[in-house]
This record gives sequence, structure tokens and C-alpha cells, in this order.
Amino acid sequence: MEFKEQLKNIFVTEEEIPAEYRLAEEINQRLYLSNGEMKQWNGDVHEVYSPVCVKTPNGLQRKLIGTYPVCTEKEAYEALDAAVAAYDNGRGQWPTMSVADRIQCVEKFISKMMEQKSIVVKLIMWEIGKSYADSVKEFDRTVEYIYATIDALKDVDRDSSRFTIEQGIVAQIRRSPLGVVLCMGPFNYPLNETFTTLIPAIIMGNTLLFKPPKHGTLLHYPLLNAFKECFPKGVVNTIYGRGNTIVPGLMKSGKINVLTLIGSSRVANELKKLHPKVNRLRAILGLDAKNAAIITKDADLKLAVQETVLGSLSFNGQRCTALKIVFVHKRIADAFVKELSAAVSKLKFGMPWEAGVALTPLPEPQKPAYLQECIRDAEQHGAKVMNENGGATIESFVYPAVLYPVNKEMKLYREEQFGPLIPVVPFDSLEEPIEYLIESTHGQQVSLFSNDSKELASLIDPLVNQVSRVNINCQCQRGPDSFPFTGRKDSAEGTLSVFDALRAFSIRSLVAAKLTESNKHLVNEIVETHESNFLSTKYIF
Repeated sequence: MEFKEQLKNIFVTEEEIPAEYRLAEEINQRLYLSNGEMKQWNGDVHEVYSPVCVKTPNGLQRKLIGTYPVCTEKEAYEALDAAVAAYDNGRGQWPTMSVADRIQCVEKFISKMMEQKSIVVKLIMWEIGKSYADSVKEFDRTVEYIYATIDALKDVDRDSSRFTIEQGIVAQIRRSPLGVVLCMGPFNYPLNETFTTLIPAIIMGNTLLFKPPKHGTLLHYPLLNAFKECFPKGVVNTIYGRGNTIVPGLMKSGKINVLTLIGSSRVANELKKLHPKVNRLRAILGLDAKNAAIITKDADLKLAVQETVLGSLSFNGQRCTALKIVFVHKRIADAFVKELSAAVSKLKFGMPWEAGVALTPLPEPQKPAYLQECIRDAEQHGAKVMNENGGATIESFVYPAVLYPVNKEMKLYREEQFGPLIPVVPFDSLEEPIEYLIESTHGQQVSLFSNDSKELASLIDPLVNQVSRVNINCQCQRGPDSFPFTGRKDSAEGTLSVFDALRAFSIRSLVAAKLTESNKHLVNEIVETHESNFLSTKYIF
């Protein structure tokens, strides 16, 4: 059987989809959350087609799994007004609430979120083609992240529950919210990456406008009631519609205090420029990345191949932390490419519900054509597809391609492919990959493979000033969530981690007084009567 026929056969008919992985029915969302109400939408809707195609008498067709509202600027402005009113210049119920009470609201949300696990996991799988096993992991990791955020905030609050006395002045220093946050998450981790900004923003006392990603919108629908029931009205508001239609006006209003976006640097730059008072806008951004692996002549070849496969092809290479270009010393390049190609051929491909599947269909409709364009461009400039069947495409599925030798004339040398292509660049001198990273507009991470300590040391020192994380003999990655996650150049703005995210969505504020007898009496009285949630010595256990 020809390979293309094998690829075609990974898609099945509607009846052949295992019952336990089917959606009971299409999810036709007609409600959205704004100002504490689930509001009815009767206007235009966007049809959501899964990357999973089904066999029909008319050939392979993407499966329709539901619809969601295409709201207008009017609804977006109403949501903005609700968030502004809920914050009320820092005087609203939520921003003035005690940390302990805000934590209780988030804990209640977790409980209600868990009730929706089954449908949310299925929607992750169906909307973006992520394997069922990895969809479960994404949900579970998100819940773990929320609990870790609560624990981190308790630690922060405990440290803040005491007074500091310096030079005759007594003060209490705490973290306070920033205002209204516009939160936009990515499609590749539509739940987890979105919640790594959304949850810290809320728990620190900010109010929120939340725009789900274009691919990965429906999976948030089952959680809207949980947001409604667990937080005061106006604290969480969802906005739907075309981003280029509804978001610019929100930024131009000047009422957005924090922009958090995981997406492209081009979009982030355009949005920031729209704000009338940029100095008042805080941005927490996770943007483009072109993470490199540098494999030296002293590397463990087997380990380098294993980590490169994981780093470049996990979730089909659709991760900002994916390895997107691989530099290999010429002395071992041929052997590396041969073993890499063999390792790729062993990966299981198929439908996302299949056990052990590693390669699945791609959610972006235009992505297969773009990847083919990258392959053709590389071939025109001297590269070859080194693995058998590399780049073979059927509808939404693209089989990985190892391309070698890649050079600076090719699109794959500089563009972030965000898909299952592995460009391999041979080098003579370590100065070549170092210069690449210096000249690159990206600066997130790099992976170094070598068993020579002196060689590694000579790479580490210059590269920590080019990227935010240097990985030794392992793939690039975000976790653990307690580690700082950021980037240099056009790859990020601000730092995220369980602890850093709490800082990103707040500012240090303090109450101070001269240490006079009358002030001692006043401060003690405020603390003892519990009249203030800020000036307080309450200790959260």
C-alpha cells in the first residue's frame, strides 16, 4: 500500500469513531458571560471544524463540532464597562476583598471546573487535534497550576502579614491589583497557557476581559457558569468575535491596564501602539520563538536524537518551546540525520484518541500549505527531505520532514514553522550557531548537547545573554511551573512562573506612618478591629 493511502486510512467514518471519544452532540454556543450574566446571542456564529476529518461519500471532510458567537464591538465595550465598574478604580468588591476570601472563590472555581473535566478534555482533543492522553494531561496540569498559585499567594501574604520598621517609620508592604486585564491565550495550550495568566490576574484582585483563542474557543464554554457562580459580577467577562474587529477599540479606550497575550510579536506590537497612554499599560507577553539545538561533536548522539525528536515533534511541533532549528557539527551530521530520520519513522501517527499516538492532524486550515511551501523553498536552495515519506500530506495531516542541509537562504532558517518540520544545519565552528542566536530576533531558549564540560561552559556564558533559558542535554521546555518562563528580544515581555505571575499582575503598595504614640494607637486599632483588608496581620494557613 502506498504511504499516502496509509495516511488517508488514518481517517475513519463517523460510525468508526469509538463511542467513548465522541461528542454527544454539537456544541452550539449561544451564551456568553458579561457583567455576571449569561447573555443570549442571536447574531452571527463561527462554525468550528475539527482538524479530524471523517470519511464521507464526498471524500474526507473536517468534522463540524459546533459554533460560537461572533460578537461585535458593542458587546466588547459592554464587557469592558462591566470590568471597569467591577474594579471601580480599585474600590470594587473584588479588588478590596481579602486575600483569603479571593482564594476561597478560586478554590470553589476549581471544584466546579473538575465537574466539567470530561467535556473540556474531549473539546481540547476535537478542537485542536491534541491526543486524548495529552488533553487529559493539559487539564490536570492546569488544575495543579491553580493549586500551586493558591499556595504561592498564601506564602506571599504570610510574608506580608507583618510590619516593617525602618528609620522611625512603620509600614506594611503588600501586593495590590493593577486594574482591568485583557487576556488572550494561544491555541496550542488553549486551557493551560490561558489559565497561567488568567488565574494569577484574577486572584490578585484584577478584573478581566477574556478572549478565547480562535482554535480552542468551545472548550471554555462549559466553564463559563463556574466563573459566573464563583466570582462577583463583572470580575470575569468573555468577549467573542473577530480579534481585529473588537480588540483595537478596547485598547484605544485606554481603559485596559494590563495586556496579556500569548501569540505573535506583530499583533502585540500593533495592540500596544493603540493604547493612548502606553506608560500606563503593563504587558505580559509570550511571543514568537525559534529555539535552536546545538549538537557538538562531543555530544551523546543517541541522547541528542531522542531529545530532538521530543523537542521538535511533541504536539506536532506546535509549541513555542519546540526545537525549531537544529545545528549539528559536520563531523557527526550525517550520522545524526540518519538516526533522527529512523527515530521519526518509529513515531505512531493517527487519530488523537488512539493509544500511544504521537502525530495527529493540524488545527490551522492553512498550515499544511505553508509547510509544503517551506519544504519546496528548502529544496530549491539545496536541502533534501532525508526521512522516508517526509512531508507527505493528506488534508489536515502532515507527516514530519527532516530537511538537510539547511542554510541561511531558506525560509526555515529564519521563520518559525510551528509545525512538524525539522531543519538541520551543519556547522564547522561553534561561532556559527552563536552568531545565529545573536542575530536572531528571537531569544527564548536553546538546547546544548555535549559531554565536554569546557565546551559547555564556553557556550553557556555567551548564550545566557541571548536567551532566557539554556538547557543542557535536554529539549527546551516551559516547566516546572515554579521556574521562570520568559524570553529576550521579540520572544516575550514579562516573566511567568507560579510566583512571578502573581508579581506580574500586581504592584507593591504600602501603608506607612511615623512611629509616634498616636500612630501606634491608630494602627493597632485598625488591625484589632479588622476594618481593613490591606492593613492586617491575619495569617492564612
